Amino acid sequence: MPDVNFALGTMKFGTTVDATTSLRLLDRFADAGGTIVDTADCYAFWSDPDSRGGQSEEVIGRWLARRPGLRDQVCLSTKAGAQPVGPGDWPASREGLSARAVRAALEGSLRRLGTDRIDLYWAHMEDRAVPLAESAEAFGALVAEGAVGRLGCSNHPVWRVERARQIARDNGWAGYTALQLRHSYLQPRPGVPVPGQAHRFGWVTDEVIDYVDSEPDVSLWVYTALLHGFYSRPDQPLPDAYDHPGTSRRLEALDKVAGDLGVSRNQVVLAWLTGGEPAATPVVGVSTPEQLDEALAGARLRLPAEHRRLLDETV
Repeated sequence: MPDVNFALGTMKFGTTVDATTSLRLLDRFADAGGTIVDTADCYAFWSDPDSRGGQSEEVIGRWLARRPGLRDQVCLSTKAGAQPVGPGDWPASREGLSARAVRAALEGSLRRLGTDRIDLYWAHMEDRAVPLAESAEAFGALVAEGAVGRLGCSNHPVWRVERARQIARDNGWAGYTALQLRHSYLQPRPGVPVPGQAHRFGWVTDEVIDYVDSEPDVSLWVYTALLHGFYSRPDQPLPDAYDHPGTSRRLEALDKVAGDLGVSRNQVVLAWLTGGEPAATPVVGVSTPEQLDEALAGARLRLPAEHRRLLDETV
């Protein structure tokens, strides 16, 4: 179990967060006891003039090279499947999850990260052009070879996750043991599009929570936990999908708990996630030391039972 159930999201490292700042944030994170670093081979192709990713992994690789001995203390989490590799619009141009693509993606990530293994390797997004068995076998082979420790999938529907896990079980391959999806304390109206969320099945739902709660070997990771800064920035509006009475009631509960405990909204949200049932590992991107310190403190915060009940029962 890591010192703190928190993953440093590095999506913008090496692009909109410059390399020098990124390296300092990684240092601060590790020195504060953080151990989980999350990235993807496609980060951040949309910020690159050539529409190619890999900048985040490259910065992390430089960081690990600068700090000999740190690699064994860090859980490296990266993803495959969404990197643009050909002409045309994304996502049609993405690398996908064929056996050849998975192998090539891993080799690229290992090279950029400057390591011989990935601790948690994710199928970043679905690829229904490839049979599930082909992807499951390809990922399982990486574990068998020792190049990967664990497997996860992000932005997949639960039925596809379970089918892939069953294929792996039937064949004696390592299967997915982690899900990564979008989740926060505030929730949009069901079925209403949210700008910037391109993944149809990229949400934590009641079915997802029930599945993780029922499968002891599956852990839950969540992204966009702090809603792009909304909880702390009055100038950061919520999308229209969040405009409903439940949002107002939950914000009142959030402010009550934050006021009682003398902490920020962000910290309450992170504590609510990490202390939930099932517990979630929030993946939080930061661009300043202050944001990082606040997030780490929130992930370490333990909510008193009465405050957790207030948050859980407000709908």
